[in-house]
Amino acid sequence: MTTPPPAANPATAQPTAAHPTPDAHPVISAHGLTKSFGSVRALDRLDLAIARGEVHGFLGPNGAGKSTTIRILLGLLRPDAGSVRMFDRDPWRDAVELHRRLAYVPGDVEVWPHLTGGEIIDMFLRLRGDYSARRRNALVDRFELDPRKKARTYSKGNRQKVALIAALAADVDLLLLDEPTAGLDPLMEAVFQEVIRERTAEGTSVLLSSHILSQVEALSDRVSIIRAGRIVESGSLTDLRHMSRTTIEVDTAQPAHDLAALDGVHHVRAEAGRTVFDVDGDRVSHVVSALAPLGVRSLTAHPPTLEQLLMRHYGDTTASRH
Repeated sequence: MTTPPPAANPATAQPTAAHPTPDAHPVISAHGLTKSFGSVRALDRLDLAIARGEVHGFLGPNGAGKSTTIRILLGLLRPDAGSVRMFDRDPWRDAVELHRRLAYVPGDVEVWPHLTGGEIIDMFLRLRGDYSARRRNALVDRFELDPRKKARTYSKGNRQKVALIAALAADVDLLLLDEPTAGLDPLMEAVFQEVIRERTAEGTSVLLSSHILSQVEALSDRVSIIRAGRIVESGSLTDLRHMSRTTIEVDTAQPAHDLAALDGVHHVRAEAGRTVFDVDGDRVSHVVSALAPLGVRSLTAHPPTLEQLLMRHYGDTTASRH
């Protein structure tokens, strides 16, 4: 038989408690992970920690080291240096045991062309052992997949649905998702987000690597940004925004030209009769106080988006290409 593709790792599920405990060991704990391929260093002393029941966004462009990290977690690659524990086990030595507790969905799913979508899903789930047929059928309906069609007739989006249903129907403790909704339309993206919220409410942890920033922003409890094989920023979106700049648009009765002299204020400019500027997250209250004597008629603050947080680390690289 052809070796199964990595849509969901075949194994028997292990039960989880309904809610995480504060003193529980991290589901994933990596310290100083280093991996090279010839002269190319894919990971450079990477640190990563994921708690139980957490959705952890894993962000960075192609080649930053995301897929290498996931392959190490799957036990497909061995790091050159550093340590990694998953459920307090070694992914390389204890891969069989760990695969009972996780499911993996890649961004480009290959399936057996002559089997139906339903046959593929059922094969993965039977290989795992016990599973809920009710959950499987509910997911087929929610993702609007016709399980009777041969896989060779499926679009990319439908192949992705097969992998997602097989993974999400399994009773696992960890989901490793690498661009999981590639090819799905916005309605199915919304279904995906609903199901992920349901699974994390049950205690399932999720490592979510995605280029869809709105997806990561909507689902993630914490985010790690990877650059050149190293985590350059990690924390909740609230924490990361406090470390970045907020854009403020203000309409004042008196000119606000002196704002540029204030500590933490950057790029003061006039736009459509309003003064627009950026301010460091820890200086917002100070700057707002300084605006009060100018007679504020209206004020709008825009916290940094996830895209802006990424550009903080990748903007110089992007600019150097042009």
